[in-house]
Amino acid sequence: MTTRVVVVGTLRPALVQALRDCYAAPTLEELSPEDTDDVEIAVTSGTWGVRAEHMNRLPKLRAIVNFGVGYDATDVAEATRRGIVVSNTPDVLTDCVADAAVGLIIDVMRGLSASDRFVRRGEWARGAVPPPARRVTGVRAGILGLGRIGLAIAHRLTAFDATISYHNRRPRTDVDYAYAASPRELAANCDLLVIAAAGGDDSRGLVDTTVLDALGPRGFLVNVARGSVVDEPAVAAALEEKRLAGAGLDVFADEPHVPAALRERDDVVLLPHLGSATVETRTAMTDLTLANVARFLDEGTLVTPVPG
Repeated sequence: MTTRVVVVGTLRPALVQALRDCYAAPTLEELSPEDTDDVEIAVTSGTWGVRAEHMNRLPKLRAIVNFGVGYDATDVAEATRRGIVVSNTPDVLTDCVADAAVGLIIDVMRGLSASDRFVRRGEWARGAVPPPARRVTGVRAGILGLGRIGLAIAHRLTAFDATISYHNRRPRTDVDYAYAASPRELAANCDLLVIAAAGGDDSRGLVDTTVLDALGPRGFLVNVARGSVVDEPAVAAALEEKRLAGAGLDVFADEPHVPAALRERDDVVLLPHLGSATVETRTAMTDLTLANVARFLDEGTLVTPVPG
């Protein structure tokens, strides 16, 4: 049987099984050298991606189908140069990622996880009192990246009577939120900075020491975008030096490795990149990934292509 679809990297088992059942799709490691010339589609994830070395092994590759909204791990520029189209799974994970962001906001500002550990350690029973937390209602929230997910976060925060501002590459004309001309300007005028920007070289290290210092010692940082957007050592240093009040992080620079300087702190909430990890969303992402594969094999087009 001709091998037209291959799996690159690790994907959820249900998706891998569906690809095997429908297309007898092997992993790239399982692919025999004589079958590489027939592969038209590589299915991957936002964590793994398809890079030039993978493309070199698959000379007839025509499409890269990405499980996830982020696709910065794939070399899109090189794919475009070779005439290879790329898709992702937008929209279907927006709500759950936004829900996770709000959960992180409440947790880190109110100290919920830290208080849970306080009780489990027996400190409350010994008569100790945890330090007072910060109120979420009325927070001045700055959103770095007002795309689909950023908008969904902003919508949820309005229920907390939050004052919303944002920074994008360019202002949006369809919202009334205040626009900041730079990440630093955004941080200087908020108590909470939420990162929802796309990953990639353009946003690498966008939140650096200058941005963190603008956010200040009473400010909180929440990241549900990509670890690469934040200067991770700078965040750890700012927390250690009391130049930042706390951080809620779902993503990291070198996943699944999280620096000890962050793991050991009570003013940081750490999640294992689970923003979209609900049964409903992962099922919808799987369905959309399979729909992209089927559409391309049938028609040569993608359901949700990304810009080249």
